[in-house]
This record gives sequence, structure tokens and C-alpha cells, in this order.
Amino acid sequence: MLSVVADVGGTNIRLGVLDIVSGEISKVREYPCVQFITLDAALAQYFVTLSDPVSHLCIGIACQVEHDLVQMTNLNWKFSKQALQQKLSLKTLHVINDYTAISLAVPFVDDKQKIKIGSGTEVEEGVKAVFGPGTGLGVSHLLKHSGKWISLDGEGGHTSFAPNTSQQADVLLLLQGQFGHVSNERLMSGQGLVNIYHALCRLAGKQPEYFEASQISEAALNKECALATQTLNMFCEVLGSFAGNLAMSLDCKGGVYIAGGIIPRFIDFFQNSEFRTFFEAKGRMSSYLTGIPTFLITHPNPGLLGASVYLQQELA
Repeated sequence: MLSVVADVGGTNIRLGVLDIVSGEISKVREYPCVQFITLDAALAQYFVTLSDPVSHLCIGIACQVEHDLVQMTNLNWKFSKQALQQKLSLKTLHVINDYTAISLAVPFVDDKQKIKIGSGTEVEEGVKAVFGPGTGLGVSHLLKHSGKWISLDGEGGHTSFAPNTSQQADVLLLLQGQFGHVSNERLMSGQGLVNIYHALCRLAGKQPEYFEASQISEAALNKECALATQTLNMFCEVLGSFAGNLAMSLDCKGGVYIAGGIIPRFIDFFQNSEFRTFFEAKGRMSSYLTGIPTFLITHPNPGLLGASVYLQQELA
């Protein structure tokens, strides 16, 4: 009987077989979510590639998971945990928030798979904050209790955005006219890059040339468009401010860790951006934040790694 872990984002689903004893993940596959109408269809396609039946399954998924009915935030997938377990004939099914999984991966990420941004010294077992812009904006905190890592998940990406410059304030006003409530996710995500860029175009009285996050970041990196460069600069600034808020909320002496699929596309730009400046720009609390380190996670599958940590802890 096999144990399987899954990482379900708004764009892709990644799956692998977990060796409970060694922690090794094998037979990793990735599928575009749009290829399937339902989650169970995606799982079934993967299961038929395996030689033995699946007994245990842990799913990290980008949405709230406390109720039996799970409805994804950025994808039209919903399912009942109980019905899914019965349909797939599973002995155990664990459904956790995707950033619960990613946060649980943090203590087990190799030093070669994370990049330190700025100053600060990590307290090894101190509280850690984990967040990441991708299809949405995932947020979690991590602490160690009685020898076990515990993730404190929530919906921090949907907290209200607060500007820290006049340009950010101007962008906020335009986005309020478009969305009403402007969450941090409205700026700190793939669509957030598009939202910032289109707002800056309106402020400059110009028509937007780009409509995809990848186009905007590419234009900025190639220095083809000043507004695209301004967009990427603001993106890094607001991420820094948000990260600083997370660090102060739970005294994150264990560091703040950035995951997600966007920033690894422009690591050099990010390292030379104002991210760390805005992270520390907290007035009277700036000196406090200089001691807290920030890291960019470059591990290819932190969601799968974290789901495996969760399943190992549950089955121990």
C-alpha cells in the first residue's frame, strides 16, 4: 500500500509517492489543473500510473480546509473530503492548506535551496513566517512545540493592503475603484503584477502593452518598458512591507521565508531591489527588524516536501 502527497495550486497539481520511513518522494508528476474538471479526476489519472493501491493521501491545497466541503479560491474545483476518501478507497486522507504544507517544508529545506536576502541571524527553532506570491498570496507561520513542527495557517493574503509611498497610494485608489476592497493579494500575486502595471499606465495616461505577468517581468528585466520596471520595483517594495508586518506579528526570530513561483523568475532583480529596505522601514521598530533574516526558497517542490512532513508526523 502506498502513501501519496499532492500539492494543488491554482495553476498546477504536483503529486509524488512518499516513503514514510526515509521521507523520500518519488514518481513525481505535474499536471495543469485546467486539464481536469475535478480534483478526483486528476488524482485518478495519477493513481493509475502506480503499481500498488494508495492507502494514505495528504493534499496541500490553495484554499480554506476546515470544513468537509472544500472550495478552491482561484480554481473552480470543490469536493467533499469524506466522499473523496470513499471514492478513492483511502485508509486516511489529510487535506491541509497549501501554505501549511510549504511552511512545514521550511525547516527541511537544504541551505543550497534558499537564498538569504539582507541582514539578520536566524534563531533555529524560533517562530518563522512563510509567504509567497503565485496564483494567489499564501501566508502561514511555523513554530515548534514538543518536538513537532506546527503550522499556523490563515488567510493573510486577503488582509487589507496599506500603501507606504505616494505612488502606492495612487495605485490603491485606482484599485479601490475597480475592486472595492483591495487585499494584499490584489498586488502581490501574478495578477497583482498586472494590476499594478495597468494602474501605473492609467496614472501615466498610457495604454497598457502587456496583459500577462510574465510579459511585464520580461519587459522589465530586458529594460524594454519603464512602466514595467516601475511595476516590478513596486512589487518588491510592497512585498517587503508585507514581510515586515508578518515578522512583527509573531516575533519571527526564526526568519521570514518567501516561496511561490514568481520571484525565482527574477532573483537578481529581487536581490538588488528595495525589498529589504521596505521590510525594515517600520519607524521606531526598524532596528528590531534588522535582526530578522529573510530568505527566498528555491526548492522546486516545497509543497510536496511539506505535505510529506505532515503525513510523516501524522503516521508516526
